Amino acid sequence: MTHRSPDTGMRTAVFAGSFNPFTLGHLSILRRGLRLFDRVIVMVGRNAQKADQSGDTIEILTDLLAPFGDRVEVRSCTGLVALQASELGAAALLRGVRSVTDFEYERNMADVNRRIAGIETVLLMAEPDLASVSSSIVRELESYGFDTSSFLPSRPIDPNE
Repeated sequence: MTHRSPDTGMRTAVFAGSFNPFTLGHLSILRRGLRLFDRVIVMVGRNAQKADQSGDTIEILTDLLAPFGDRVEVRSCTGLVALQASELGAAALLRGVRSVTDFEYERNMADVNRRIAGIETVLLMAEPDLASVSSSIVRELESYGFDTSSFLPSRPIDPNE
């Protein structure tokens, strides 16, 4: 059975996270996901362990990802990602994996999401030079005044890279 978004007829994936900040690792997963799917919904959620800046993040990402046009949509997540993705007609959840630890967590989440929402998960391995990049590390470096621009997308983004 192929899942097509009811509103667009396109094969859609949901890429969810707090994206605070949106790193080169996130951009890599998004670009590679767009090779597999017609459209990706970047779903910004609130992480209970992180300061809630989801509203600011949505505005920033909408502007940052505008060069991708209709192929990328930014939305907020107000509940369980798997259920929202299923309601939107998404074919899959798109996730990045940097390490064995990430893989174990993502495998368990994929099993649960399939059970509760009937949605599959597509795991993309991080590019080796981006495997150590995380939003948490970038935020920590910024808190000490380090220049983190080498971890973040430059503007404007070229959607054809």
